[in-house]
Amino acid sequence: MGNRSAGLAPFAPHALLAYRDAFASPGAVFAMCEDYRASAGIDLEHDRADIERGLKVACPLRVLWGEQGVIERCFDALDEWRKVARDVSGHALPCGHYIPEEAPQLLLAEMRAFFETDAS
Repeated sequence: MGNRSAGLAPFAPHALLAYRDAFASPGAVFAMCEDYRASAGIDLEHDRADIERGLKVACPLRVLWGEQGVIERCFDALDEWRKVARDVSGHALPCGHYIPEEAPQLLLAEMRAFFETDAS
């Protein structure tokens, strides 16, 4: 986690402890690896099949990513999501990979605006 642009600075001590506790749970790291493995395997196959059939996510989709992260450097995130979803909006936030930890107030504002909740 500390190898990204912000290092460990965005993480409060209690948050790091929560991550460490979660990673120590039996099977947690295995499950995380399986999720990544599926995204490069069976999930990708399913996505390609949906694209071939013209199926797209029908609900509105807000896409957020860190402007200091790999998504900003390597992809046009909105263009990529528009290949698989009908109603896509979003933009980069001034942070790296860990948006909730690095830009919590901006993320909260984005979520409230997207879900049209009362900010009070």
